[in-house]
Amino acid sequence: MTKPTRILGLDPGYGRLGYGVIEGSIALGFGVITTSKDRTVGERLAEIAADIRTILAKYQPDVVSIEALFFSKSVTTALKVAEVRGVLLLLAEEHGATVVEVKPNEVKLAMTGYGKADKKQMTEMVRTVFKLKAGPKIDDAADALAIAWTALNRRV
Repeated sequence: MTKPTRILGLDPGYGRLGYGVIEGSIALGFGVITTSKDRTVGERLAEIAADIRTILAKYQPDVVSIEALFFSKSVTTALKVAEVRGVLLLLAEEHGATVVEVKPNEVKLAMTGYGKADKKQMTEMVRTVFKLKAGPKIDDAADALAIAWTALNRRV
């Protein structure tokens, strides 16, 4: 029997980064990594890297799915998220996982059937698909599970 594919979904962010680990329609774990505004850029990136290394070691994903950078009105925000994405891509490569990048509208379409779904619709579908008693309390964690789900459905 073939081992099910384990996927780590990542919703990159500088202050808050969502993660979710799935095997099929089972959510194995999810949460949010937060960094303090009081720390330097390097310290924040190092904290994110350390936390992601711990998650990679704990869950041993076969695939890491990362949301692609979307247009941002703030160049500063876009650059910070791009730096985080660079760290995530490096760590996924070091782990030996297959990397799947997904676009935000692709995630919404895969999760809800509607490419312009709002946060409430996304969280409700995440709760339904993964049979969670309550949806993740923070949107970033729900988004990360949806990002993992998108990668799973793309591979089928």
